Amino acid sequence: MSDLATLLDETLDAWRYTRQGFIAEAENIPAGDWGFRPTPENRDVSELVLHILQAAGMAVGELTIPHGDFSRQGFAAHIREHAGHLPETADPGEWLDLLRRDLEDGVRRIREAGIEIMGHPITQFNGEPATRLTWFHHHIAHEDYHRGQLTLYARLTGHVPALTKLMQGNG
Repeated sequence: MSDLATLLDETLDAWRYTRQGFIAEAENIPAGDWGFRPTPENRDVSELVLHILQAAGMAVGELTIPHGDFSRQGFAAHIREHAGHLPETADPGEWLDLLRRDLEDGVRRIREAGIEIMGHPITQFNGEPATRLTWFHHHIAHEDYHRGQLTLYARLTGHVPALTKLMQGNG
């Protein structure tokens, strides 16, 4: 296996780890608390899940097409193009199923695109070039950022975050 193929495998493993952690934190919040938002301006749990699904759809979609270019249209247009099929609402169980299916579909699509295309440059939203693999790491960090939000939501609604439970041997 080439070093680049190994990097692709490691990146996909990192995405799996991050997404599974996001799912664990969402599952940890009881359905009755999914409507919680710390302030009116913040997303609730369902809206965070939808945001993650939309952002992943955009990332995988744009990274795996030969003419991919994040500066070719606005963020909202990218979401419509790559994630317009997603429902606006669903119950927690449906959202969790969508997160799992989306991950496996995204891994498959990136693997099919292969390291050849993932090693090619793409123009980022700021107009600067980066390899597609590098940009995908930005997406993984984005999912982890929102995982952190879910841990805070758990604490604010009186629950111990899933990762804390796991580290304490209760997960």
